[in-house]
Amino acid sequence: MLKRCFILLIAIASVNVCLAQEVIVVKRKLDENINEVFDVLKSNNAIRNGKYTAYYKKKTIFATGSFDNDKRVGLWQFYDLKGNITQTYNYTSKKIYYEAPELESSPLRYFVDRELNPGDTITKPLRVGGRYYGFLPYLDLFTLPSGYQELDGKIGAMVELLVSPGGRLADYKVHLIVPGAPQAFRIINMNINLPNPDDLVFVPAKLNGEPVSCRISIRCGITSGGHLEFLQ
Repeated sequence: MLKRCFILLIAIASVNVCLAQEVIVVKRKLDENINEVFDVLKSNNAIRNGKYTAYYKKKTIFATGSFDNDKRVGLWQFYDLKGNITQTYNYTSKKIYYEAPELESSPLRYFVDRELNPGDTITKPLRVGGRYYGFLPYLDLFTLPSGYQELDGKIGAMVELLVSPGGRLADYKVHLIVPGAPQAFRIINMNINLPNPDDLVFVPAKLNGEPVSCRISIRCGITSGGHLEFLQ
């Protein structure tokens, strides 16, 4: 009997080895500041399968997790620009397990179009991926319009996102700003028909437990390539 069980265990192990697919490691730039390192199938390098790590400026961990057949699975952790964890999210159970408190130094601010009364409780909108990695799709959409390149290094930007009570991205604007000026000298309306529908989804803000619309502002710099980047 023991011999049969031993043979059966060897057979199961052999099947698992056969089912395991070979992977290779790929490195690429996600944008001017973010580099990705991840596994892809050796038989099809368009399919991510295995470990994933993103780095900010090549050295600070920005995101970690795993893919299974090109889908994010299990626990992922997301970090700020200094390597501090901002969010832990489980893609399998679709649950946020941890969201770090918003610091005064954060480049993000939140505004609801409601008059607040003493005793009101309000929660901010949440984005899967946290306050940095999760907002990259919006920053990466922007390129400085022609005619403004001569102002490179002399202007900044403020991203404005409107999140509906239903948790959907409803509007996206970029305000171009001269440092020290009281207001934007140009406001650019961005297209919200994003390639990935998941980038339209938020956990909405809530006022006394009821979903409300909320505007998110993000202070940004403009890179030498005319793209947006987070300010530290």
